[in-house]
Amino acid sequence: MRNKRVIAVGLLMSSVLVLGTLSASAETAQTFPLPQAPAAAPLVGAAVAPAPAPAVGSLPELTTLIKQNGAAVVSISVEGKSSGRAGGLPEGLPPELERFFRGLPDMEEPESRRTQATGSGFIISADGYIVTNAHVVEDAKSVTVGLGDRRELSAEIVGVDTLSDIAVLKVKADNLPTVQLGDSSALEVGQWVVAIGAPFGLDHSATQGIVSALSRSLPDGTYVPFIQTDVAVNPGNSGGPLFDLGGRVVGVNSQIYSRSGGYMGISFAIPVNVAKTVVEQLKSKGKVERGWLGVGIQDMSQDLASSFKLNQLDGALVSSVQAGSPAAKAGLQVGDLIVGFGTGKVKSSSDLPLLVGNAPIGTQVPVKVLRAGTEKTLDVTIAKLDSTEAETSLIKAENDNSILGLGVSSLSGDDLTSRKLSNGVLIEQVLADSAAEKAGLETGDVIVSVNNQSVSTPADLKTAVQAAPAGKPIAMLIMQGENTRFIAITKP
Repeated sequence: MRNKRVIAVGLLMSSVLVLGTLSASAETAQTFPLPQAPAAAPLVGAAVAPAPAPAVGSLPELTTLIKQNGAAVVSISVEGKSSGRAGGLPEGLPPELERFFRGLPDMEEPESRRTQATGSGFIISADGYIVTNAHVVEDAKSVTVGLGDRRELSAEIVGVDTLSDIAVLKVKADNLPTVQLGDSSALEVGQWVVAIGAPFGLDHSATQGIVSALSRSLPDGTYVPFIQTDVAVNPGNSGGPLFDLGGRVVGVNSQIYSRSGGYMGISFAIPVNVAKTVVEQLKSKGKVERGWLGVGIQDMSQDLASSFKLNQLDGALVSSVQAGSPAAKAGLQVGDLIVGFGTGKVKSSSDLPLLVGNAPIGTQVPVKVLRAGTEKTLDVTIAKLDSTEAETSLIKAENDNSILGLGVSSLSGDDLTSRKLSNGVLIEQVLADSAAEKAGLETGDVIVSVNNQSVSTPADLKTAVQAAPAGKPIAMLIMQGENTRFIAITKP
């Protein structure tokens, strides 16, 4: 499973286009010249009344939806200059695309050689505002938009928000066809959805599928509860619209989950409700301002819930609180389970970042937590997220096994200071095939607490573990790298 990757689905083009898939372990990759796609026939008319949904139990009829909305979907070409690096990778290429194309044979090219990336987008206003993905146009030298009537217009980048992967473009034109924006909160698993875009530069290509899951959290996607679908999405589809059967945009196609770099039945879209909030700020200010809480969070597992003596898994478990942050000032503590933020419910850790990010800066928001089984409400004054802040680290608990098989030592004052800790013991040895190794613990990790009891020496750790009942999960707070997280371990 280690070859699985989440990759952005913009398309980089050099002298040839990549067709097919690339293995993460492959040393070479085959490339094929892609035949020039025939010019698309002009698509006439803006989006009108939503297409009627099919009767329950029938297969969807999509021709009306595609005819009504195809004209408002655009292809996007982005030009830049090669940095002269091996493989022809241009400077500033997002890591997702860099991984997608790494492994291609080196190509001889001059330093100033132009490269081109393509993506998709959709028109949201008749006067030329267009939505696409940030990774499609970020750091572009020039952007050209291809319309459904075959016109190509130069586009201005109004704003780019990398945290949501949304960008807004503007072309000089009037009376353009537009899409109708829907409500992604009304989506349900199993609903039919349709994507229109330009995979591999083949503009106005339509694919369909169903919603597979909602509110997926992905690496580097902290502020986006992604819509997962089985719609075929390929390089070049990035930024294109995802429609419901009523012809309303419910998502912005963004990424795929793949072992090979190509479509494998799992694709992800940014909910249109997230996009709408971002687009409004980009249009008015050219940037997005977000609220900041200052906590590290993770999901609650069954074993952790048992160790905290809780009967629920819903919520975001606080694994760290940044000193001087709004959370610290309001009294939030490590081990608190956040179950509500303002008027919103927090069912999983992926719910909280969006709620915090959308909170008005400077306002006081009630945060509902469970602490030692008791419900408390803390009033937090939301601060502005600075671009350098590592907000709301989303850390997934992956292994919840016993921690026996460890060798630990005390940390010096300087070691604690450098780690910004007040206490903890350093793991110096993890025995092979031990429960600790199976749990994913490594030398260099720091154990901070056991069952909310601080640990400062090896003796403290031994005492805390001995005091824990056999056969019951123990909540252990550890620091790995710069992140802290809880793991649940069971004493045999």
